[in-house]
Amino acid sequence: MSLKEDFLKYVGQTSSFPTMVQVEKAEGIYLYDQSGKRYLDAIAGICVSALGHNDKRIVKAIQKQAAHYLHPMVYGEFVLAPQVLYAKLLVAHLPEKLNNVFYTNSGSEAIEGAMKLAKRYTGRHEIISCKGAYHGSTNGAMSLMSEMKYKTGYYPLMPGIRYMDFNDIGSLEKITEQTACVITEPIQAAPGVRIGRPDFIRALRKRCDETGTLLIFDEIQVGFGRTGTLFAFEQYGIVPDVLLVAKAFGGTLPLGGLIADRAILEVLSRNPMLGFISTFGGHPLSCAAGMAMLEGILEEKLISQVAEKSKKLQSMLTHPRIKAIRAAGLLMAIDFGEEAFALKVLETCFEMGFITDFFLFNEKCIRIAPPLNISMEEISELGSLLLTIIEQADAKKDSGIA
Repeated sequence: MSLKEDFLKYVGQTSSFPTMVQVEKAEGIYLYDQSGKRYLDAIAGICVSALGHNDKRIVKAIQKQAAHYLHPMVYGEFVLAPQVLYAKLLVAHLPEKLNNVFYTNSGSEAIEGAMKLAKRYTGRHEIISCKGAYHGSTNGAMSLMSEMKYKTGYYPLMPGIRYMDFNDIGSLEKITEQTACVITEPIQAAPGVRIGRPDFIRALRKRCDETGTLLIFDEIQVGFGRTGTLFAFEQYGIVPDVLLVAKAFGGTLPLGGLIADRAILEVLSRNPMLGFISTFGGHPLSCAAGMAMLEGILEEKLISQVAEKSKKLQSMLTHPRIKAIRAAGLLMAIDFGEEAFALKVLETCFEMGFITDFFLFNEKCIRIAPPLNISMEEISELGSLLLTIIEQADAKKDSGIA
């Protein structure tokens, strides 16, 4: 049997229509399949590969750490240099009250930990999330989701969850002295890049302060420079009580985390101890890779280049089929206004060697989120290829091709 046939037979599937691209190697913004066909990766593994594929600094850091040790003990028991050094570097670039890192192995696990932390710290049980948000697919994280499509078959979900409207200051009245925390993304990705308004985000911070509610920002997808600052919250002039990270955090390896003041996070370690534990949280390889990623972003001053790269790509993407572009730096939703045409574009993308994806709660759009170190020449290539793809998809529709 072929490897693709074995993939379908032996590997658990997440949908009935996987792309079936058989990856043989990857370099920079490109993937190559077993036939040698090159694919331009316009989404960086869904915002994971901040420095692209096979970055030499990250590979070297992984190799160096692998030669020392891999998994000595579950997270939190031993002093492991990659964990300590990465946390120290990250905290040095964050506001004073975000001074302590609790490692997990994924974004969903970070969300689960944040909910436990909020209940434990405040003594309250109610949690509020925003409509249209996506925070992960574990039971608790899925409970934060207002959309029914992806959770209908999994009831009963976690109790005590309420929803408010994103960007609606009037909805903030739902936050009371009974609310343990509000968990929100400053920029919602799943609806197709919905950017938090400054007045809403600032009013949210004020309301949480008034009610003694923890404000938890999920920057799992938009963190580490993607929006033009190291973290998106910096653009609003406020600081969350807890910052959640994953995806790019691990430098292409699995890693998540909660970042907060030590006085908040320490409640997980006492009365009782081991209030939240993770076997593979802060894995030494992941921390070494993540630290190399962050050092690369900082040394190359990539964050300061995000706005210019975003502006150039947006200026290229003018086409009658494109109804809107919503951009938060190098995270973009290209909105075609109709699902059928967006699907045709997606199909054409893979035919022509262009990797993109739709948004969970907005299938009229495709996602663009290239590595932060994409060059201006590669931006031009990306834009030109996408316009060609849109033309091809339009021609198929006009000719009646299914």
